[in-house]
Parts: sequence; C-alpha cells; structure tokens
Amino acid sequence: MLGACTSTPLPPWPTTPIATAPAPRTTPPPLGTAPPVTEEVVSTTVPDATTSPVSEAPGIAESGTVSARFPEPPVRYDTPGLAPQRRSFTTNAELTQWLTTLAHARRGVTNTQLLDLGTSQQGHPIQALALSQDGKGAGTQQLGTNGRPTVVLVGQQHGDEPASSEALMVIARELAQGLLEPMLKRINVVIVARANPDGAAAGTSATANGTDLVHDHLLLRTPEAQALARLVRDVHPAVIIDAREYPATAPATTDALPRSDILLLRATAANVPEFITKAAQEWYLASMAKTLDDAGLTHDWYYTLQAGPDGLRAAMGDAKPDSLRNVGGLRGTVSLVAASRGIGLDRLHLQRRVHSLVLALTSALRTTVERADDLKQVRSFVARDTAAQACKGSLIVQAGATSSRREAQMIDPITGADRAVSMMWDSTLEPRTVVDRPRPCGYWLSADATDAQTRLRLLGLQLMRVAEPGSMLAETQRAIADGANSTVSRATLDAPEGSYYISMAQPLANVVAAALEPGTPFDYDAAGLLPHYGASARVMSAPSLVFDEVD
Repeated sequence: MLGACTSTPLPPWPTTPIATAPAPRTTPPPLGTAPPVTEEVVSTTVPDATTSPVSEAPGIAESGTVSARFPEPPVRYDTPGLAPQRRSFTTNAELTQWLTTLAHARRGVTNTQLLDLGTSQQGHPIQALALSQDGKGAGTQQLGTNGRPTVVLVGQQHGDEPASSEALMVIARELAQGLLEPMLKRINVVIVARANPDGAAAGTSATANGTDLVHDHLLLRTPEAQALARLVRDVHPAVIIDAREYPATAPATTDALPRSDILLLRATAANVPEFITKAAQEWYLASMAKTLDDAGLTHDWYYTLQAGPDGLRAAMGDAKPDSLRNVGGLRGTVSLVAASRGIGLDRLHLQRRVHSLVLALTSALRTTVERADDLKQVRSFVARDTAAQACKGSLIVQAGATSSRREAQMIDPITGADRAVSMMWDSTLEPRTVVDRPRPCGYWLSADATDAQTRLRLLGLQLMRVAEPGSMLAETQRAIADGANSTVSRATLDAPEGSYYISMAQPLANVVAAALEPGTPFDYDAAGLLPHYGASARVMSAPSLVFDEVD
C-alpha cells in the first residue's frame, strides 16, 4: 500500500511474517515469529531464555546448579577489564588508550579515526572510534556523505552495565585489525564504547548529576546525551544499537530468577515508520535470534520485572520517545537494544555476558552488510513519505502498552531448574493509542525559546526563521485544574520577525512532534524548556511567510 506513494521500488521482504504485538489477551510472540491469535490467555515458554540470580553487592554467590546453566563460552575475550585475576572493569583511562591505539594502528585500506564527542559532567572524555574503507577518511563529514550505511554502536549508558563496554572494545579491535574487517567494504561503523564514563567510574547507573542517560535523548539535559545527539545528527546512521545489561535478579518477593542470556527489542514509540519496524523485525531481530540459537544462547524480548499487587509483572521497553532506541526509530533509523544478563552479577559470568553481546552485535553488522542497498531504498522512501504526511491524517501524541497474562519460564534459584511463572506482561510491540490529534503542518516557536531551539538543532531538525512579520492559523493548549485536562484554542497567530517555524514537511517530523506536541509528560513545555505559555503553537495550515534562514 505504501509502495504506491513512491516511484522508488521497495526491496523484497523475507517470507518470515512480522512479529507484532499481541492482542489484549494474547501471549507475546517469540522473536522473529508472528504472534498467535486467540480469545484465551495462552501459556507459553519464553523464547529460549537464560539468566542467573545474584544480590546487588560485589562478591556475589549463586547456587552451583544455577551457575551450571551458564558455562564459559567457547572463546575467551581479551580486554584490560577481562584479564585473568582482574578485580575491576576497564577504566576510563584504559579505554582511551585502547581506542587511541586502534585509531593509530592503520591496517591496509581501513580508515580509523578517534572522534572526541565531548566531555562528561566530571570532565572525562566521551569518545568514539569511527571505521570505514572508502578511502576518504572516517570523520563525521565523510561518514555522513560516502553513501554507505553507518552503524552506530553505543555502550554503557548505565555505568553499572560494564559488559556492554567490554564487548564493544572487542568489536572495535576486530573491525580495526581482525576478523570483522571485511565488513567495512560495505558499511561504516562508529563505536561509542562508554557513553557514561562518570557512572562507569563510580559503578552507578546514572550520570554524575543523577540523570538516567537512557531516557535523556529528547530533552538532552546532559552533556552525555548532547554528545550522542551531535554524533547521530552528523553521521546520519542507518542503524543504532544500544548495548546494555539487564538485572539478573527478580523482585525480592519472587522466588524465581530471569532466564535469558540476552534481551532484544526494536523501537516501540508511536509514529515509528512501518517500514523501519519491518526492517528491524524481519531483517535484524530474526537474524540475531538465529545467531544466538545457533550458539546455544537464550533470548527474549527486552523487559523489566516488577512486583505488584497482582503478582509479578513484566514491562517491555516503553513507548515514550525519550530513549536512544525510540528517538532513533522516529528518525527513520533501525534502532535496537541488546541487553545481556548482568546487572548485579559483578564479574560473575562476565565472559559469557560479553560473548552474548558480541554475537548479537556482530549479527547486526552482518545484516547491514547484506541489506546495505535495501536499507538505502527503504530509508529514502521513509524520509519522503514522512515529510509528505504534513497537514494530513492524525498524529499519535501518546501511546501505552497492551497487557496480557503470560506464563514464562524462569529459574528456580535453588535447583536451577526451569519454573513456569504466571505474570502480567505489558507489551509495546504495537503501541496502544492513548491520545491522538490531527497532524499539524508544523510548529511555531517564539524567538526567546532558545533552550528548545538549541535542542532541536542538536537533534538535526530544520528551523526556519521568520524574516517578515506575518500570521498563521495555529492552536495553543493550556492545562487546567490538576493538569489532567486542557483547553485548546484555535486562532490566527501573529508571527513576529525573529520567531521560528519548524515544518512537519521534513524527514525528522516525528521527532519534531515528540518534542513540541503539547500536553504530554515528555514535551519541551512540560520539561520547562519553553520560557512562557504561548512560546509554542501547533500550526494547522501551511503558512505564507518569508523566511531568511534555514538551519
């Protein structure tokens, strides 16, 4: 159906059907398969999964029967933090030295360049290793214009997820001088092994000021999130993968442990283009699942466990447009999270955790090599189609999860055997619409909304400055009472010289809407990034204004 909107032929899709979210009383599907449809609650085994217990403290102990489920991998990885008898993970100084050595050790036709993305709140460098083989270099300008799809791999957004950083160090070395180097004939790769160096140094999840970096990719309050936004803006990646770890424990009231070696998920925000979802599911996640199956590693959808009044509850990654995964999807980028079983394990099973991530991420790189031409066609179509939707149809403003009951396999912490546990499961594979509105033609911003303007530019949005005073049909929204309700006013708005218009007729329109659509918990007004009421408005018809700058 969408193909009829463009003259660009779309690539053929694999015969594997898309895995979509279950209906309200359907069990979530295994990765890479279509969900069953039934009127009854379905009990099923979690698609091949494996995990282990532990406390939050170092020096963790787990039963031998549980440990036996997670043997060492058939290969042994070598980084400073993986050295035998080592007590600490790779330090920030060791990581910088590792990346610097790889950047300077030129091999054949491979271009390597160390990119300084910025500094953390405590002054640690945030760096990336860029790799390419096109003969023009590996700077951000070259990667953004050489016509090859770029994959951005990001690790350790949470400082207490060290296996992600160690795994990306391994992949960086293999791309620069090892077995993975031939991939660079078809793709570019940028590796940010440690996005949160302050958290890594302290062994804590958050950044130095307590911000959860994972959910700072729309508001961009931290220098760490701003560094990643500049990188994504400049290199225009086709694929972004957030390498993570997830808790190896369950809530204290649950006598069972998570079971998966690795959890995977694509972008699940509302308004992610359909073809980006298809590419993520059918090309990437299906391939990752097969790679992990072949290696005897277990996997499931990414989720977090919570204890509630009705028992255990699993919540998949949410639909809010604030994570690297979801903002990436709104950009028309295949965006995934891959999280190994690890938080709370300290150094326990570290080689296996790294191995799980290395295999999953390498699978994604191979898929990008194989689908390089297809990705180019799909992204070209998505960019044009997104821009063409301005002023048309509806826009999903807020979305939520769909809940069902699922019987999942977990681990008995004493015997190490599988244990079926019934739990509520909140799925965001197909976000449920909570609020929708007519799609605007664009948004107006007052001249003094500088915080919002700065962030929109960091995200790569086009802002047009009004050169001559004019008017436009616009809507403003004001919250009333306790904020649960609001009033909408539509009227002619006077746009003074120096104010801004941000059109929805651009490829990143869905990112614009996430930031500026009023009345959500995550928009720029709610976050205090607009200076006053009336500093922003929804523009409901294409304005006839004179603009003197596009940036």
